Amino acid sequence: MSTTEITQDNIETILGSNDMVVLDCWASWCGPCRSFAPTYEAASERHPAAVWGKLDTEAQPEVAQAFGIRSIPTVMVFRQGVLLFRQAGALPASALDEIVGKVQALDMDEIRKQIAEHEQAHAEGRCDHDHDHDH
Repeated sequence: MSTTEITQDNIETILGSNDMVVLDCWASWCGPCRSFAPTYEAASERHPAAVWGKLDTEAQPEVAQAFGIRSIPTVMVFRQGVLLFRQAGALPASALDEIVGKVQALDMDEIRKQIAEHEQAHAEGRCDHDHDHDH
């Protein structure tokens, strides 16, 4: 499995119709992005069950902005449309493998339950833990 180019036209379909999507946000002028590309491509071959997307932040600024990409490369991992991992910076192959394994092992019913409980607490104004509210 090779990588898939992510655009404004296909992002919703890809996130909505695949169990797991890994996304590399990059740009051609970014040296670290170019050096990370072969590592990412190789990981896509090792984990064919996931869709390995590449988002060119220069060509797709609206999508990059929607995801709040501030530095590149940024790697994001979605399962069933839920963003479960996000990290700026090139990751070593071992870290990519570990993240994919951990995300694949998650119980998505439990994750959705936690999200629902969190949103309910948030709606009722009883959100008692510190976290970033800029979404």
